[in-house]
Amino acid sequence: MKRIRWHIVWYTLVGICSLAGLVMLMGLVSRKSDAQLCTSLKVIVEGKETFIDQQEIMRLINDSYGAVIGKELKGIPVEKIEKTLKQLPYVASASVHTDMDGLMQVTVRQREVVLRVINRNGKEYYVDTQNKKIPVTLKYVPHVLVANGNIKEGYGKPLEPIESTLVKDLVKIVHFVKGNDLWENQIVQLYVNDHRDIELIPRVGKEVLLIGNADSLGYKLGRLEVYYKNILPKVGTEAYERVNVKYDGQIVCERRAGWFMDSLQMKINANN
Repeated sequence: MKRIRWHIVWYTLVGICSLAGLVMLMGLVSRKSDAQLCTSLKVIVEGKETFIDQQEIMRLINDSYGAVIGKELKGIPVEKIEKTLKQLPYVASASVHTDMDGLMQVTVRQREVVLRVINRNGKEYYVDTQNKKIPVTLKYVPHVLVANGNIKEGYGKPLEPIESTLVKDLVKIVHFVKGNDLWENQIVQLYVNDHRDIELIPRVGKEVLLIGNADSLGYKLGRLEVYYKNILPKVGTEAYERVNVKYDGQIVCERRAGWFMDSLQMKINANN
């Protein structure tokens, strides 16, 4: 008869007992979790905007699903709450979690807007980073560029995508100048004139900067930089009504008293 390896038997028994204990512990934890009441509600609102706050989220949850504090965790419809929050026009994402201590944590990330549009009928809406339309609220006014004038596209419902080439061009300009020290500070408004050409309204100077559309933005803004560096210092800020870089290879300037064309044939290269 072979010699019994008692150390193997011992480790086997210890393993079986440990597994049984773990199963019992998990059962106790599960029963405790099922019976655990919600003791607190914590709401975290992420993002640079402040369209909504913690109190509004708490109020929405309690009004829609009843007071959650004091309710058993297993009876709280977590998935339905997440779905309700995601339907809010200012919410990009939402998640709800509970723990064994009775804490219910709600995390909401707000949408980020990049442009405020006022169309030709006075209808207003924001455009977010996903090119979705967001309703305007009096509670919070984000610091973004405003585009107005002869803009036809209106607002139907929250989160509908922008459709027209014109509004897409306006958004393209906003993204293009973001992070540019000169243009991010110099451009304070976008305006669409009666010819549906886009004009940039500068912070410094009274002249309107006409670019037409958002095609070849780098080239057009490069010519405007030439205007600021080489022409403006010579004529001053009162000389021109409009500076037009819509046409390739030219900077067309309109004097305040009648027309004056300063047409510069441009070659954007390392020597400029």
